[in-house]
Amino acid sequence: MTFQFPLSLVIPALIATAAGAYAQNATQAGKFTVEHPTLLNLGFEWPITGDANRNAGVAVEFRAVGDAAWRPALPLLRMGGERVFREREHLDYTVPDGFAGSILNLQPGTEYECRFKLTDPDGVSGETTHTVKVKTRTEPQPSKEGRTLHVYAPHYQGAKLEPNFTSVLEAYYGSGLGDWSVVWERRAQPGDTILVHAGLYKPERWNYVDPMMTPFDGTMSLTLKGTPDKPITIKSAGDGEVVFDGDGNHRLFDVMASQYHIFDGITIRNTDVGIFAGQKEVLGAVGLTVKNCRFEDIGFGVWTEYAGSSDFYIADNVFLGRLERARLIGWTGPLWASAGPYGSHEMSSYYAVKVYGPGHVIARNAIAYFHDAIGISTYGTPEKDPERRASSIDIYGNDMHMLGDDYVETDGGVHNIRVFNNRGVNAAHGGYSSQPVFGGPVYFIRNILYHVPSGVAFKFSAKPAGLLVYHNTIIGEHVIRDPSSNMHYRNNLFLGGDTPGRGIMAWANATNAYSSDYNGFRRNRGVADQYLWLGPKTGERLYEPKPADWKSFGALADFRKSTGQEEHGIEVDFDIFEKMIPPDPSQRHAIYHAMDLNFRLKAGSKAVDAGVAIPTVNDGFAGLAPDLGALEVGRPELKYGPSWLRWRPFYR
Repeated sequence: MTFQFPLSLVIPALIATAAGAYAQNATQAGKFTVEHPTLLNLGFEWPITGDANRNAGVAVEFRAVGDAAWRPALPLLRMGGERVFREREHLDYTVPDGFAGSILNLQPGTEYECRFKLTDPDGVSGETTHTVKVKTRTEPQPSKEGRTLHVYAPHYQGAKLEPNFTSVLEAYYGSGLGDWSVVWERRAQPGDTILVHAGLYKPERWNYVDPMMTPFDGTMSLTLKGTPDKPITIKSAGDGEVVFDGDGNHRLFDVMASQYHIFDGITIRNTDVGIFAGQKEVLGAVGLTVKNCRFEDIGFGVWTEYAGSSDFYIADNVFLGRLERARLIGWTGPLWASAGPYGSHEMSSYYAVKVYGPGHVIARNAIAYFHDAIGISTYGTPEKDPERRASSIDIYGNDMHMLGDDYVETDGGVHNIRVFNNRGVNAAHGGYSSQPVFGGPVYFIRNILYHVPSGVAFKFSAKPAGLLVYHNTIIGEHVIRDPSSNMHYRNNLFLGGDTPGRGIMAWANATNAYSSDYNGFRRNRGVADQYLWLGPKTGERLYEPKPADWKSFGALADFRKSTGQEEHGIEVDFDIFEKMIPPDPSQRHAIYHAMDLNFRLKAGSKAVDAGVAIPTVNDGFAGLAPDLGALEVGRPELKYGPSWLRWRPFYR
């Protein structure tokens, strides 16, 4: 006998199943979050539940307050379900469902009206539209309302302006010498400016009555609290170079307990850590500004690992580390076995700038001779509080030379990391890194890369998620095979320099959310496998592929036919540039100089007008369509490094 369910039971069950599937595909809106604004960009987060079929979207429009017309911005990036992990450190994180994204290329100090609309063909519930007003920041400036406190070097013999002091700490705390250096009875107030006059300020750290008031360790610990409108400023008086020499100590300035301090126009040298600004799960600075300064003979420039550090402005500085000047040296592996004894000193300088927390701006710095130039703390699993994670961070206009590892590391970033308009020449192991990123988006826009011998232009490793790669000029290969999630490439140039045995491009996709189009490629001659592809099927999560899962192609046309990607992609050669000589792949330790390189496209070449329009990324392009790569023909050239650095190379 065959048992059959009564229709009276089957039909309601089918109805319930269909209703449940519909409910799972429908989208429920969560709490909308406005991230910390920067000077040029605004970031937003919007968690959701449902949308199992991932067909929901968020359209974005904006306008300056007072303008009539709305402008389109990039839609928010859909994320959720991507697994970010690295087993050796026990890191295992699944990206929550939601959207995040930025409105890019805005004006400082301007209030914008921003409109967001969540839609889903399967239905939406909750608050599905938001209109918010957000104002971009301006460059921090000294207060005009506070006192001016003058500091003169201890052995200065000339006339002095009043009130005057013999050290920064005396002006800052009113402290004394020896044991009295911790008696702080006359503290600086919010809005005060400490104007430091020309001279050498070097701690006599083994002198009990050190005139710098830093006996034993030579560290100046600054703990006071300014405000956004009334910062406490330590600034060069403009009458000659102000040099703070650490005498080989570990930390020169410790500002991890401070709020809203400005360092402007000073030189910091001969110390392991120039400005220490935060320790993980202990304490960190808020509103730190470091601008127009020079760091030399240092192990670390500006450094915080604290999740609550926020709103730094690190701009227009020169950072010179201690690494080898004569040849490019990496830190590990057989590639660098011939480096000789210099390799053992590769970690004598770690990062120029490393941060964690929201709202930081790292802009227009010149950096050379470090392990890494700029980084976000790898940190680990992000904290749930948006105020305590690496989001809404801008890294732009930096000029980077001779790095033992990478140019920029977004490792540990969560949402809305913007890396744009940077130039990197000579990095041993990787160019622009996401190792990992916890959902994104990370925007890599209009960056230049030249001479990364490892072939890792973008170091997408440890399963990062949410990577948007637009308008970069890469003279080298991008062949990393560690799978990543939610990657999207547009309008880039990847030009190989005939590295033996290496193709030009690898797409290693961990999920079926990916896209790549309108890019230009130069194949390495004499190599069969130029384009490598890992593309999971719909709904598949493929994090540890087998060798057989990879597909390889010798020509772009074959790649396009098999994958459906790069419908408008093209193959190019170095004749698209006015003048471009690629690095010699046989000379991995060679040094190249940015002033000798020309990344401009030749008018009328194949890469001109070969891109696609991307709102807020390439608005105002000069021709019929945007050009490929970082530089647009007919538009002003991008500038790199400090705005005050005019004519000479910063690293010589």
